[in-house]
Amino acid sequence: MSLLIAGSIATDHLMSFAGKFSDSLVVDQLDKLSVSFLVDDLEVRRGGCAANICFGLGNLGLNPVLVGAVGEDFGDYRAWLERHNVDCDSVHVSTTKHTARFVCTNDQAMAQIASFYPGAMSESREIELAPIIERVGPSDFVLIGPDDPDGMLRHTDECRQRGYRFVADPSQQLAFGDGELIRQLIDGAEILFSNEYEASLITQKTGWSTDEVLDRVGTWIVTLGPQGVRVDGRGRESISVPAVPEIEKVEPTGVGDAFRAGFLAALAWGLDHERAAQLGCLVAVYVVEQIGTQEYTLSRSDLLKRCTETYGERVSADFEPHLKTIHP
Repeated sequence: MSLLIAGSIATDHLMSFAGKFSDSLVVDQLDKLSVSFLVDDLEVRRGGCAANICFGLGNLGLNPVLVGAVGEDFGDYRAWLERHNVDCDSVHVSTTKHTARFVCTNDQAMAQIASFYPGAMSESREIELAPIIERVGPSDFVLIGPDDPDGMLRHTDECRQRGYRFVADPSQQLAFGDGELIRQLIDGAEILFSNEYEASLITQKTGWSTDEVLDRVGTWIVTLGPQGVRVDGRGRESISVPAVPEIEKVEPTGVGDAFRAGFLAALAWGLDHERAAQLGCLVAVYVVEQIGTQEYTLSRSDLLKRCTETYGERVSADFEPHLKTIHP
């Protein structure tokens, strides 16, 4: 079985602002907004939601299949991902556009202002899933992450038509998509991922209540930042899992992608949703302690140690037989 991860593949330009964005905002003048922030640094890193999730899965010993569109400048990035167990053979390469760019500035309160240039990502709508599954074999899940909206719709429709189990992860596209788009992207999903703010966007824009969303998806995973994560399901009690304490909070970009990697890895190992959420939180904490979404190192021994400290020996014992990281 395999995990297909469809979504953005990008280069991240990450900057830090020493103050707070909110100090420069005049509430009754937002319609005339014109602000500029002097940043302290610039980090250029590999990124994109689908690539970040694949990197995390690869570091946990799985072999995820990356599905997305890039430019001809993808060569070095491809080599990096393949070295971390990611199957890149189904990535579409544009002959006319650059790989997408994500430009993000964080302030000292970890608020973010970001822009995204899609570039080659717009060609993801040309990708058909069936030939990929014919190549790699049956899929546990197809995760459909933020990407070109037409591409996301095409992948979602194909999953429904062909009976592929899919995970809806629209995240950044929720801010731009209307209710009809969002309803189409999440209806019938086995799992829906969102953070707390995105959960409010989903109900607001679709017009569905929380219960009505749960009538249409199997499980709704809502990440809560420092408060951890909540797992809701039809006819089931909610599961709450605390976050793993960070050693030092450095930069939040990519934390949600790392959580998704851990969650899906645990499901692929046959573990339940509580264990999946715990593994997701474990992987996520490594990202917030680094600058860049793919700069962390998962050590098997350290991961189990932090798991025991946060969740106890029983949870570590459940992970231990499955955990095959690149590093000991």
